[in-house]
Amino acid sequence: MEPMQILFAVLFVSGLILLAAEVFVPGGILGAMGALALVGAIVTAFLAFGPTSGIWIGLGIIVFAGVVLVLWVKYFPRSRIGKSLTLSEDGSDFKAQEDDLEVLLGKVGESLSDLRPAGFVRLEGRRIDVVTRGNMIEKGEQVMVVDIEGNRVVVKKIQN
Repeated sequence: MEPMQILFAVLFVSGLILLAAEVFVPGGILGAMGALALVGAIVTAFLAFGPTSGIWIGLGIIVFAGVVLVLWVKYFPRSRIGKSLTLSEDGSDFKAQEDDLEVLLGKVGESLSDLRPAGFVRLEGRRIDVVTRGNMIEKGEQVMVVDIEGNRVVVKKIQN
């Protein structure tokens, strides 16, 4: 094999690998590099195999990429890997905020970890992620919920 034919093979194979890797490493960088490698393979095909063969190879790569894209869109989301990488719901039921945190206001609980100033507290049998107003509270101390700010539960130490 001539050096240009080897370069064509390297660009073609690396382009396919980079495009496939884009699925698992999102962001577009690997996909763009893969597309550029395939364009480089087409250009190299003209130099390595001549204009007539270069046109056929270029058309073959474009048709192959189109067929793979159509099959990918049609079958990948239903595959085991595709299901694990995509949402199965539209997101209309998702909640950014817990609804029942307001009932904890004024409740007393015990810190399950050191609060520096964030940590965990047991309140009414539930493990709740909390913060203090900047004070450090040791594990095992009695605390009271003094504020609810969205999903943020603020506690203070109860003075004995």
